[in-house]
Amino acid sequence: MTDVIDPNEAPRRTSKPARTSIGGHELKPSTLMMGYGYDPVLSEGSLKPPIFLTSTFAFPSAADGKHHFEGITGKRPGGADGLVYSRFNGPNQEILEDRLGIWDGAEDALAFSSGMTAICVLMMAYVSQGDVIVHSGPLYAASEGFVSKVLSKFGVTYVDFPAGASGEQMQAVLEKAREQAESQGGKVAMIYLESPANPTNALVDIEAMRKARDTVLSADCPIAIDNTFLGPLWQRPLDHGADIVVYSLTKYVGGHSDLVAGSIAGARKWMDPVRMLRNTMGGICDPNTAWMLLRSLETVELRMQRAGENAAKVCEFLRQHPKVERLAYLGFISDARQQDIFDRHCTGAGSTFSLFIKGGEAESFRFLDNLSIAKLAVSLGGTETLASHPAAMTHLSVPDERKAALGITDNLVRISIGIEDPDDLIADFEQALAKV
Repeated sequence: MTDVIDPNEAPRRTSKPARTSIGGHELKPSTLMMGYGYDPVLSEGSLKPPIFLTSTFAFPSAADGKHHFEGITGKRPGGADGLVYSRFNGPNQEILEDRLGIWDGAEDALAFSSGMTAICVLMMAYVSQGDVIVHSGPLYAASEGFVSKVLSKFGVTYVDFPAGASGEQMQAVLEKAREQAESQGGKVAMIYLESPANPTNALVDIEAMRKARDTVLSADCPIAIDNTFLGPLWQRPLDHGADIVVYSLTKYVGGHSDLVAGSIAGARKWMDPVRMLRNTMGGICDPNTAWMLLRSLETVELRMQRAGENAAKVCEFLRQHPKVERLAYLGFISDARQQDIFDRHCTGAGSTFSLFIKGGEAESFRFLDNLSIAKLAVSLGGTETLASHPAAMTHLSVPDERKAALGITDNLVRISIGIEDPDDLIADFEQALAKV
């Protein structure tokens, strides 16, 4: 006969507070990825978080339900204090968001079903009819297309500037945008950067943009930046003046080419409007994807370090090859201003770069078609090496004159180095170039 335990007498499980330091020693992100935001006691002692496959959550009382919905709907500041409904939040997603914030030193973070969902919801949360978005160029083609083709339908315009612009040029662009917004009865709603730019690897001076923003506009206009190419290991934009950092988590953070997700992070005041719109529209990543990202975050530092070391070796070989015109690799910057930005903002050159092959599309295609180890596929930041042709693939929708102005040429091949043996990769690139 099984003893019946009186629930009023059963021992209570209590959650341990999240520890970020020991005896005054601040713990590193790589350590915190192993357990921050999760207490095994609350999940039957499971070392790793279970996947919580549920659409809704039971409230302890009706009063608790009311309290949570007051936070979700904005009637009470601070958001939900508990789990409500899986369009709003869930255990796996909340643990993931806690850990994402750690990498960038952010107060808050939000996870989405894709990088583009994160970008679209972010922009929509801040723009109104008549507003202007200022953005660097080039951007990922879908990001640029959303601004120019979708938001324009709702009376939102844009002003763009080249990634390598000086502080004076940035100030002039913001003044132009302010005048444009005033003439439309709106405001400059957001400054949106991508650095390094996709696929040219051009860097944006975040500190200079922050200074220009504070001079021309006000602190109410957020500076957001897509940090996918270098984050979270090789660049921390929030430390250099950005307000919001954006990621395609599909890339380095996920890192195994088996999921699609995105995120934004920053101060809670910047996250709250986006969270409210996400609550309405949906777009939060699913529990299984969040769980897989938690797995990936445990090794992101190791994977990125290995890929970065491999890229340095591969690029050293490629820069001397007679069939290579040049490399757009942050380890071999020739422009003094770009080098200055790199020295101030970056802690590593990354593992994604552009290879300019002597010739054009035909020569580039021949190189791509003869690769053996490297896979011919779009995306980046995975464990395997990937190669693609932006002008004919990811940036095909960009008008030809725009591509020419941005340097996205027919002989540009984008390479994302993985964690294979670097000598094997060099042998693969050598034999493929021999066929060009």
